[in-house]
Amino acid sequence: MKQVLLILVVLGLAVPAMATDYVGSDKCFPCHGEQYNLWQASGHPWKLRSAEKARYSKLPLPPGYSWDDISYVIGGVTKKVRYIDKQGYIITTAKDGSEAKTQYNLEDGSWSFYHKGEKKPYKCGPCHMTAYSPEGHQDGMEGMIGTWPEDGIGCEECHGPGGDHIKRPSKATIKVDLSAEACGKCHQRGGIGPEPPAKGGFVRHHEQINELKAGAHKNLACIDCHNPHARAILAEDNCAKCHAKIVKDYEQDRHGKQGTRCIDCHMPKASKSAISVASYTGDVRTHLFKIDPAADADMFKEIEEKGKKSTFAKGFVTVEYSCLSCHASRDKAWAAEKAKNFHRDK
Repeated sequence: MKQVLLILVVLGLAVPAMATDYVGSDKCFPCHGEQYNLWQASGHPWKLRSAEKARYSKLPLPPGYSWDDISYVIGGVTKKVRYIDKQGYIITTAKDGSEAKTQYNLEDGSWSFYHKGEKKPYKCGPCHMTAYSPEGHQDGMEGMIGTWPEDGIGCEECHGPGGDHIKRPSKATIKVDLSAEACGKCHQRGGIGPEPPAKGGFVRHHEQINELKAGAHKNLACIDCHNPHARAILAEDNCAKCHAKIVKDYEQDRHGKQGTRCIDCHMPKASKSAISVASYTGDVRTHLFKIDPAADADMFKEIEEKGKKSTFAKGFVTVEYSCLSCHASRDKAWAAEKAKNFHRDK
């Protein structure tokens, strides 16, 4: 194949588009404007962006830094933001090398330490960019591990290279994978398996596929609730499709009448990405769904392997997260009693 391409180039003939041609997300807009606009607002394209793009977003910088010191910005749309210096390393100190909190948390405007003082290369592939290759260093910066044709999660990260599709638009020339595993390639921690890693009393972030596989809805696909192009918070409120009687009865309960949604109890914010709002309230909704109302139920388990201890979430949430996140003045025993047979009593 290489010899054929070389002959074509030498003869001045056009080289045909190959299946590995990445054309960039902007090429998708003319035909897929609605999906493109939803994707732009989703946060996916901003998992990684150049300083040139990010400098107008009014994000604060770590102590001593100006935008001229920044090469890339990680995130900065919904949860948190971190910064990469001109050598490709994630910033973990003030510019003068002194101790500093360098992760900015958007929800409450606070700063957190991130690998305090370490020399931290950026090695977040393949989940923060499109068509990641572990070879080389992006922009020639030693701290950037790997290379990629487009920053952030572009259309072609999920749909595959679009070169052929641009020339021959059809379903046959583009990839459409509707499986949960397609999303789980990035929305996981430690592999796609039913063992959601946990730390500090919360499920860790990037764990949605782990929770889904461990929970009561393990046979569902992400697209059963989510439009993959849109923001996660715009998920369909479709609990009634499978739980019509429960939902109808619940609407007559005081919780239903006051507007407490199914997800407020069955998908509490038992996961943490940037901050914890309260003792049992993080900043990411869990995908475990099932509630164990027992007063002695423990949501977490500890496993020791080769002398190393790790914590994992079980396949349910407990009343501390489902009830006490709102009823903060009560205790677990009270919540367990009130939660017992909650739906069956109606």
